[in-house]
Amino acid sequence: MSRKYKFYDKSDLYFVTYTVVDWIDVFTRDIYRNVLLDSWNYCIKNKGLRIHAWCIMTNHVHMIISSEKDELSKIMRDMKSYTSTTIKKLITENPQESRKRWMLRLMKAAGNKNKNNKGFQLWQQHNHPVLLGSNYLLEQKLDYIHNNPVKAGFVDEPEDYVYSSARDYAGEQGLIEVVLIE
Repeated sequence: MSRKYKFYDKSDLYFVTYTVVDWIDVFTRDIYRNVLLDSWNYCIKNKGLRIHAWCIMTNHVHMIISSEKDELSKIMRDMKSYTSTTIKKLITENPQESRKRWMLRLMKAAGNKNKNNKGFQLWQQHNHPVLLGSNYLLEQKLDYIHNNPVKAGFVDEPEDYVYSSARDYAGEQGLIEVVLIE
């Protein structure tokens, strides 16, 4: 078994990415992005999650995280499970979701291919946690996270993107509680 992409010490800083199956652009609507934010806020308050940086793109999420309490692998498992179930329900019940049949068909097909699921899958299986064991790696990932929306052409400056911690690092109030890296 590979030990390359594992969480070891929960208090260490890790860069994680989790991606929607087939790179479906789920997070183009606030209703789905808010599920992520609600889940993170719950984990911050109840599981000891510490979010140091984050960015929600249209089909994937980048974060730098650590924990004061629960194991990071369990927090990630619970976040992905909750958001998957909740987003599936929202897609299914939203009469104004024009992409409903297409998204649910792709997610059902992904779930049927994966023996760990029951006919539905929102997230790809892996998170690929990368231990940020040096200042160089930490700065590189922090810059990568905050410049992702700039490179995608969404904004001109990182702090202009609402769904990112770049605002917090620019001295503004962001959407969730962030533990700044100094």
